[in-house]
Amino acid sequence: MAVNPVLSKEIRQRFHNYKAALMVAGYLLALGSFILGFIYLNWQHRPGYFQPGQNREIFIMLVLAQFALLCFVVPGLTAGLISGEREKQTLNVLLTTRLSCRSIVTGKLAAACLFFVLLLAASLPLYSMVSLYGGFAPGQTAAAFGIYLLSMYLYGALGLACSVFFQRTGVSTVATYGMAFFLSVCTGLLAIFFYQFLQPPGGYAGALPPLLVRLLLAINPGAVLMAILEPRAGLPFGGLGLPYWLIYTLFCLGLGTALLVYSSYALNPLRRRRKRFWR
Repeated sequence: MAVNPVLSKEIRQRFHNYKAALMVAGYLLALGSFILGFIYLNWQHRPGYFQPGQNREIFIMLVLAQFALLCFVVPGLTAGLISGEREKQTLNVLLTTRLSCRSIVTGKLAAACLFFVLLLAASLPLYSMVSLYGGFAPGQTAAAFGIYLLSMYLYGALGLACSVFFQRTGVSTVATYGMAFFLSVCTGLLAIFFYQFLQPPGGYAGALPPLLVRLLLAINPGAVLMAILEPRAGLPFGGLGLPYWLIYTLFCLGLGTALLVYSSYALNPLRRRRKRFWR
């Protein structure tokens, strides 16, 4: 099976330089410093010993911190994939090859995603350090990594679509970070707002929130992660007919695939030629 030429070229260009090693080192340093700082703050209030029961809190903070870094790294890796080629005036040369627009789009996205998978693999020793005292199930770690991969695919496709749509990398990067912030933070804030606004007054305890609130929580990665890590927290996911993780999976795969289809269509030079002709 032939390897996508764009993927092969992007991997050589991205991995065969010192910047990749520096980025991995900086990623691990930021994540490790955050976790060590959290452990130190817990130990400071109880000098002389460390309680293994607090290990679950450290694990939750590690998962949430890594997801925050995902929201920061993935848009930065993908927001300039196409606009960068356009600014270097190499996009037209790339489009004149025998490669289809779909191969160009999928190759560039796969290379960026593989680099973040490398970052995830490099962070596994941190999880092994946290797992020394237990406090969480191995399945929760696997589920958290599954949410990472789904979010990586969605945010990567979002950055690629913005890179195709906007002419400048700076504008594409700002738009990608703004949309990623909306999906990861604003959906949760909207769920809280609509819960307070739509919940009928005097509702009995245990009543399900409105459907809109449950849908917003089901597509919010932070809420899905907390439901995985703290299943007894009582997040209102019931009544949707599907498990919360399945709704988030369908949302990421559906929206991400739609964005990839749009990117391939918008990148097609024949479509742009017809558009200029009718103008």
